[in-house]
Amino acid sequence: MLTDGSSLVVDRLCDQASGRNAAVLCFYLDFAARNEQSATNVLGSLLKQIVSGMERIPEEIWRIFRQQKTTIGGRRPQLVDIVRMLQLVTSYQPSFVCLDALDECGRVQRARILDSLQQILEKSPGTRIFATGRPHIQAEIEKRLPGQVTIVSVSPNRVDIARFLRVKLGEDDMIDAMDDGLEADILQKIPENMSQMCVRPTMPRIQL
Repeated sequence: MLTDGSSLVVDRLCDQASGRNAAVLCFYLDFAARNEQSATNVLGSLLKQIVSGMERIPEEIWRIFRQQKTTIGGRRPQLVDIVRMLQLVTSYQPSFVCLDALDECGRVQRARILDSLQQILEKSPGTRIFATGRPHIQAEIEKRLPGQVTIVSVSPNRVDIARFLRVKLGEDDMIDAMDDGLEADILQKIPENMSQMCVRPTMPRIQL
């Protein structure tokens, strides 16, 4: 499930790509599912999304899958194969890749995802990447996607946070559990300590 901000971006991109030769791919990373969300699975999901929307699957894609089937016992495509196929299919059409909550991914797998995206961008300069995450991964993204990152910092508005908290506190049916002092502390400390969220699109948006 995408966060609200990312969902708006994906909806906007889908509206722009509608009826045109463009692909919008998205993946939501979840800390609770980090063991299943390897670089191979994340990039494999993106590949499945773009291939399923193609009227005609390129012969080279079929050839790679056939090669995998002929190995002993058959096997799923490896990360290197998936990257090669994504390089190919994204070169056929403008492609937007949206990765939400990239900071929720483990460090090793996140590095593999970013390195794979860099390889895709090298072969498919028409691809654009939009990723969200907290500030601590900014340096890592800039290192692994050198010269291709635009950082947009989105900070929560303290007034809006306080307004939201007042509404929620007003809906609390445990009246005896809250006194004026505790409510004042909540309304002061939570807005002050809210973490920033950074939205990181790599390179400008494609004009469709």
